[in-house]
Amino acid sequence: MLDRFFAHSTGLVSFCRPHSFHRAPPPLFAAFFSTTRPCAAKKRMPPKKTVVEKKTLLGRPGNNLKIGIVGLPNVGKSSFFNALSETDLGKAANFPYATINPEEARIPVPDERFEWLCETYKPSNRIPAFLTCIDIAGLTAGASTGAGLGNSFLSHVRAVDGIFQVIRAFDDAEVIHVEGDVDPLRDMEIIQTELRLKDIEWVEKALETLKKTGRSLGSASLADKARKEEIAVVEKILKVLTVDNKDVRKADWNNKEIDIVNGLQLLTAKPVTYLVNLSERDYIRKKNKWLPKIKAWIDANNPGDPLIPFSVALEERLASMSPEEKKEEEAKIGATSALGKITQAGYSSLDLIRYFTTGQVEVRAWTIRKGTKAPQAAGVIHSDFENKFVCGEIMSYEDLREHGSEAAVKAAGKLRQQGKPYEMVDGDIAYWKAGG
Repeated sequence: MLDRFFAHSTGLVSFCRPHSFHRAPPPLFAAFFSTTRPCAAKKRMPPKKTVVEKKTLLGRPGNNLKIGIVGLPNVGKSSFFNALSETDLGKAANFPYATINPEEARIPVPDERFEWLCETYKPSNRIPAFLTCIDIAGLTAGASTGAGLGNSFLSHVRAVDGIFQVIRAFDDAEVIHVEGDVDPLRDMEIIQTELRLKDIEWVEKALETLKKTGRSLGSASLADKARKEEIAVVEKILKVLTVDNKDVRKADWNNKEIDIVNGLQLLTAKPVTYLVNLSERDYIRKKNKWLPKIKAWIDANNPGDPLIPFSVALEERLASMSPEEKKEEEAKIGATSALGKITQAGYSSLDLIRYFTTGQVEVRAWTIRKGTKAPQAAGVIHSDFENKFVCGEIMSYEDLREHGSEAAVKAAGKLRQQGKPYEMVDGDIAYWKAGG
């Protein structure tokens, strides 16, 4: 009796004898099993997608990040903080250590997109994105060993997520300099040295602790392997600081290493934005003898870090004016306030972006970090939105601006429904849907 055999590769139904026969199969059957007959082509599988590992960000995870104002005494830090925050919280005085305890303020982040959305929706409530800024007391040479309350002040630096480093590049006989004369390059060297020395101290202590607890490591267990890898990474961090003479943020790290770096909360791992405080005259004429030298120092020591010239003296003067008077004065002198640019630079340095929720009741900018997925972005509004996330209806600001209304965006097919894997883009406008 013949058994049925389904030749799936040809789409034909054929028959063959039981496997117990010993003579050669008939020609018809031989044709199907011939080694010379080409087999039907196998269906090709699509090429595997190369999964690019998402780069872990340096620094503390989260959205409520802070930036600290750092520099030597009497370089204009507290006056800058007061102008930026439109307060008098900063203790500006013509002597070192006028500021002891740090002051904190939330600074609105300028955004033309937010302003346009408010004009379009005319909401009764408008809430922009904010940058939390901390005024930290001046550091001096020897701060890493405790000089000038240095240990306390460095702990304040450790508590923030990024740094505005204020550099004095103006002469004023009435404003004393803690080092005796104005030399921005020397001041920058002092700050960088003190931050690195403190990092070296912390890393050496961490390494010593790891090695003490790792003396008995010898097994092939995953825990022992992980501990050995951690020791190797901490040794690499120490080498970056002591042998390579580099700030930690300027070295190349993979994701596993970044997790260990982040756990140490190192000072030189924090992003730095250099703010050069000029005289009002130099700022208006866009000329200062120190600026090219400062730029060259940054390029040599910390390439890629932003440099923004500004003038505390001008910012203080403009801050005392009404918006109309300020606009007239800026037009008259041919220079504008740099505070908005500085705030945006600090916000970006922390890898922060924003998305918007809009309506006639409220237009609001919500701060999130780059790479945040839709459920976590929704969770910034309320934890239930993340826990019971269903989807988000999302359109880009550019599409809304182009088409003029939500209905027109939807009609153009630009209103997208996004699920849990969606990574938020700066400027997204979102409507969240959550389960009951």
